Amino acid sequence: MCGITGFISNNHLNKNSMQSIIENMTATLNHRGPDDTGFWYDLESQIAFGHKRLSILDLSRAGHQPMVSSNEKFIIVFNGEIYNHLSLRKEMNHNWLSGSDTETLLRGFDLWGIEDTIKKCTGMFAFAVWCRKNKKLILGRDRLGEKPLYYGWVNNKFVFASELKSIRLFPEFTNPISKEALVNYLHLNYVPAPYSIYEDIYKLNPGSYLSL
Repeated sequence: MCGITGFISNNHLNKNSMQSIIENMTATLNHRGPDDTGFWYDLESQIAFGHKRLSILDLSRAGHQPMVSSNEKFIIVFNGEIYNHLSLRKEMNHNWLSGSDTETLLRGFDLWGIEDTIKKCTGMFAFAVWCRKNKKLILGRDRLGEKPLYYGWVNNKFVFASELKSIRLFPEFTNPISKEALVNYLHLNYVPAPYSIYEDIYKLNPGSYLSL
């Protein structure tokens, strides 16, 4: 189990502000990944990623996240496991730096594109990947929705995280309780996707991805 979080701001945040915000959001996910912590941000694009790692496939620092692709086109934060990643590697010509399935994903994105790579994958996962070339953020979730992923808007800033507590730490979070979600909860005893308990914050549906 790992934890991922991040945001895109429109406030022209400086380095100290971006670092403070992403560190605070990531700290709420400590229980999801006790082995490593990582941050990445881009001042020009006003985007930041945070990651808490539980090391499974590669216990070394080579599996550190956020991870950047070899051509520096993609940056990813990933939670989960790609069960067939070793067989996918046999289809690729690459000098591997780690035994991490995250690196396998990034190489697949380079070769086949994000959507086609995910179609080849068997596993449980939630991820966020930033494409520097196209200035596009893509979130994705596994077919059965085993790994959680929330996303939405806080004062017109885009946020995402493995858990709502991370999103609640984004500055000026005041999103009210969603009346529609509350009705669903009282009727079903849970809040079904794509709703969350907060307005303008949603669960990504299983087997889905979105781009921003």
